[in-house]
Amino acid sequence: MRGEGGDGLPIQVITVASQARFAGEKMQKIGLFETDRLFFDLYCLAPGQAQKVHAHAGSDKIYYVLCGRARLRIDQEEQEVLAGQAVLAPSGSEHGVTNAAGEPLTILVFMAPRPTH
Repeated sequence: MRGEGGDGLPIQVITVASQARFAGEKMQKIGLFETDRLFFDLYCLAPGQAQKVHAHAGSDKIYYVLCGRARLRIDQEEQEVLAGQAVLAPSGSEHGVTNAAGEPLTILVFMAPRPTH
């Protein structure tokens, strides 16, 4: 589906579920939208996969669990997060996600401003 946005650019529509893909060796990170100011990704984790704990100075990240159960770490705290729940990883916090469940995990990730590294 396409239309015209207010600035004359076509409206971009993505069916998120159709973008999901999994690989046995590591988490898949699928870019959905990206600008100079933000990014919006889909993370797909098979059972047992994890995102390495890391931090971004100057950028906030939001994890929204689309399907499955995530084990999210923000600094020293860990919590199970279910489908339909969201978690904020504030700028500078150490954060990462693990799929400790026996089912696939999909997470929408929004980050702004977009990191420079």
